[in-house]
Amino acid sequence: MNTEPKNRRDFIKKTALATSALGLGLSGASLAQLSKKPKNKLPKWRGFNLLDFFSPEMERGRKNKEEYLKWMADWGFDFVRIPISYPSYLNFDRSKPIRPDEVLNFDEERLAEIDRLVDLSHKYGLHVSLNLHRAPGFCINAGFIEPYNLWEDEEALQAFCAHWEMWSKRYKNISSKKLSFDLVNEPYKRQDPNDQHSPGGPVPVEEYRKVAKAALATIKGVNKKRLVIADGNGGGGIAVPELADLDLSQSCRGYFPMHISHHKASWVYKDPDALPDPAWPGEHNTNYYGREQLEKHYAPWIALLKQGVGVHCGECGCYNKTPHKVFLAWFGDVLDILHENGIGFGIWEFSGTFGVLNSGRTDIAYEDWYGEKLDRAMLNLLMKYA
Repeated sequence: MNTEPKNRRDFIKKTALATSALGLGLSGASLAQLSKKPKNKLPKWRGFNLLDFFSPEMERGRKNKEEYLKWMADWGFDFVRIPISYPSYLNFDRSKPIRPDEVLNFDEERLAEIDRLVDLSHKYGLHVSLNLHRAPGFCINAGFIEPYNLWEDEEALQAFCAHWEMWSKRYKNISSKKLSFDLVNEPYKRQDPNDQHSPGGPVPVEEYRKVAKAALATIKGVNKKRLVIADGNGGGGIAVPELADLDLSQSCRGYFPMHISHHKASWVYKDPDALPDPAWPGEHNTNYYGREQLEKHYAPWIALLKQGVGVHCGECGCYNKTPHKVFLAWFGDVLDILHENGIGFGIWEFSGTFGVLNSGRTDIAYEDWYGEKLDRAMLNLLMKYA
């Protein structure tokens, strides 16, 4: 964490602004306008992702207890994001790869399970962000064979829009104050979409725009007031000013740099156990990382705010293999930058390897919380911003 006193940093910033204002002949009122933070169109929601339907197999999701939602609300949080894998709510032959003619086989009983989680979240006053973590033709994670490519194939795009039309009609009468839609999790384009470690990078902007614009039109055609969010490109971290003219807010990530947030994560690194422990601030692969680098990383997102685009950090947090002190030092800087700019956050999970409960860390002493293992230091950090 940056050891420079915050009041000194603020003084330097104000002095620099004042010097610039004098040079430009600006008045005191103009100086105040220059130093004013851009207003975020989105509420500063703070909360967690719920992974009940994150897996293509609904029964393999990480089921959350009702008590978890109550504790979130009691601790001052007001937001849950529900990343959903579309096969989890379909009826098809799961012994074989899904076929294009099966991707719209909606299973009412499975959909009702998702309804129950949405209703339960609303019971505790939590805003729900419904997200397609796996959409027809794309997921940032492999492990389920897709029959086509969302970014390239018209048939996949039509299926994607059909799913959002279903969700739009199903929840048509729920206010946008209580429910928003997050189009597709972490757009990314790999050479082989079904190989987790296949080379890839950001989706070509024209392809992403086509997909986002079509889904947005579908959703707004059912409920023109529905709040819709698009994730950052390249796995969520790259702001997309090319979408700024659309009626879309955008969702960033709190995973920079990934050698901190995803240290020894097997789904990211082929040989995770060979990695040395990271430091914050500190060097990694000859590059230095600290608060200044974080601020540069989030600068394009702040620029979106200045364009009038709402911004939220839909996912953030840290895998349990990062040393706890390093995690807290780094994440304190991340949360501070988001907070200073009016941007809320959603920790990747509540209970599990990224969570405040039952994270499986070996380098902390947990507090017993009604039989659950609570990371009190992490919770205290989060509650500073709740």
